[in-house]
Parts: sequence; structure tokens; C-alpha cells
Amino acid sequence: MAESSSPSLSSKEDLIQLIKRFGAYLTVKMSNLFSISFHNLDSRSVGAIAGLALAIVFTWRMFRSPGAPQRRQPKRQAPSTSNSVGSTQANATSTPFGASSSSEDLRTQIADALFQPVKPTLGQVVRQKLSEGRKVTCRLLGVILEESCPEELQKQVTVKSSVLEALLEITKFCDLYLMERVLDDESEKKVLLALETAGVFTSGGLVKDKVLFCGTEIGRTSFVRQLEPDWHIDTNPEIVSQLARFIKYQLHISPSRPERSAANVFSSPSLEQFFGCV
Repeated sequence: MAESSSPSLSSKEDLIQLIKRFGAYLTVKMSNLFSISFHNLDSRSVGAIAGLALAIVFTWRMFRSPGAPQRRQPKRQAPSTSNSVGSTQANATSTPFGASSSSEDLRTQIADALFQPVKPTLGQVVRQKLSEGRKVTCRLLGVILEESCPEELQKQVTVKSSVLEALLEITKFCDLYLMERVLDDESEKKVLLALETAGVFTSGGLVKDKVLFCGTEIGRTSFVRQLEPDWHIDTNPEIVSQLARFIKYQLHISPSRPERSAANVFSSPSLEQFFGCV
């Protein structure tokens, strides 16, 4: 009796382990999904919830479904002792020893396929990183543009191609304002033309009226304080330090990874790296 019950016990233990793995996976998925406000669910989030629900139903039905129905054996008269022994030996010989192992491998493969971590979309990463912030201000030089000083804008203006994907994703759910200090009106025109050529205004989330220009660094600071954003993105450590008391969160773009000046100030070598685009 002990030998006959051991395969059943092993199968139950395997099933318990699979259920535990599924429970852990389900906990992580649900925590990720519910970290996004229901008021901000988009089609991708709804699709993720629907896919998770289908996976749950599929797994439940797979474990609930009974084995294949066995054929009813016709009644036979009890065989003699010698025939019974011979039949038992024949059945033992015909039973494949790898059947149990194959079944376990199949269950493991199905579980691994179901429980593989799902890579979040860029939109989900942006929302998570910005903590559902709804208004963002960002300087242009060194963040959106290749140039790093106003003097360079008088010669040429180049939009970083690597930042466009993250920038356009921000405009989908944030009220984004871009700002920069310029030396003349011609620089303003070049900046707007470069942004338009790069397709920044085509998504509908950003318009030219939300690109602000000023003549001093103090002017940019005043813009940020008047707009009262949830996030401000800048490369100037002095401005970041001055605004730390007034702005909820800030992202300091600096290749040197400076020490954190305040609890609400984060740093990254670039905007695209902050959102994991590179």
C-alpha cells in the first residue's frame, strides 16, 4: 500500500508546488496592475488584465480537468493463479517507466511558460517612474537637445533621437512644458523648427505654446515655480537645489551622477536612461 500511494503523493506535492509558484506570480502581477490608478487605465492596461484573467482560467481548468476517461473493461472470470502472475508481469513490462517523468516535464514547461515575467511597456514604466505625476516641466539644453549652451543654439539645433520615444510617451498622459534660455529670437525659431521636424508636435500632447523661452536662468526658475509641476527636469544643479523646496519631484540630468541633494531629487545620465530606453 505504501508503494502504490507514493506516486499519488508525489503528484500532489508537484501540484502544490505549482500552485505556490502561481500564487507568487499572481501576487506580483496584481501588485503591478493595481499600482496604476483605475482612472488612468489605458487599452494596454486593460489588455494586460484580460490576459491575466485568461491565464488564470486556463490554469484552473488545466488542473481541474480529470484525466482521460478509461475504457470500461469487459468482465472476465477470475484467472488462475499462474495466469494472474503472468499477467501482472506482462503489465509491469508494458508500463513505460518514463511516463511519470514526461508528465512532470510537461507540467514544468507549461508552468514556466505561464509564469515568465512580462516586460512592462514604456508607457507603464514612464507612469511608474513619474509616480503618476500629471504636470512636467523640462529644460531643453542637455536633455532634449544635443547642444549644451545658448551660444550653440545660435549656430544649430539638434534634437536627440534617443529621447523622442520617452518624450512622446510623457506627452500622452502628462501636461508637458519645455523651456530654455536663449540669446535671440532667431534661436527660438531654430528650436521650434527642430522640434517640429523631429515630430514632437505631431502627437497632439505638446503644442508650440508650451515651449517657453527666457533670457536668464532666473527666468526659467520663475517659469517652473509659476507652473507648479509635479516633476521638473533640469541639468543645472543650482536651479535643482533652489527648487527642491517648492517642487514635489525633480530629475537632475548629469553624466557624473552627483550625490543626492534632497530626498525628492533623483539623478540620471540622461532622460532616456532614467526610463530604461537605452
